[in-house]
Amino acid sequence: MPDRSSFEYAVVRIVPQVAREEFINAGVILYCRAQRFLAATIGLNQSRLLALAPQVDLALVQAELDLIPTVCAGGPAAGPIGELSQAERFRWLTAPRSTTVQVSPVHAGLCNDPQAALDELFAQMVA
Repeated sequence: MPDRSSFEYAVVRIVPQVAREEFINAGVILYCRAQRFLAATIGLNQSRLLALAPQVDLALVQAELDLIPTVCAGGPAAGPIGELSQAERFRWLTAPRSTTVQVSPVHAGLCNDPQAALDELFAQMVA
């Protein structure tokens, strides 16, 4: 069995009205330095979001969410942020924001397979 690696993750949240502090989880970002892994799984439950905030612009929220895996992957498609290291991109993605798309505090864990850990966290926190 391979050595377990530490990882960090944050839950992506949709906060339609920042002042009310209500949110729904819409994804997970996971970074594992030892295995050079940075990825996100996103899954917006639109009907749940509309029940919480009927006035929300779903297209705008989805467009913002779609950028997260692109930034994780890096490269020119992610713009200037895509040229940063994985660690820098993770820190940029998980920096506190006062916008509709926010992230939880960063948490830590151990895994053998970061993709499996991401899948499990997504199932627990979002699906």
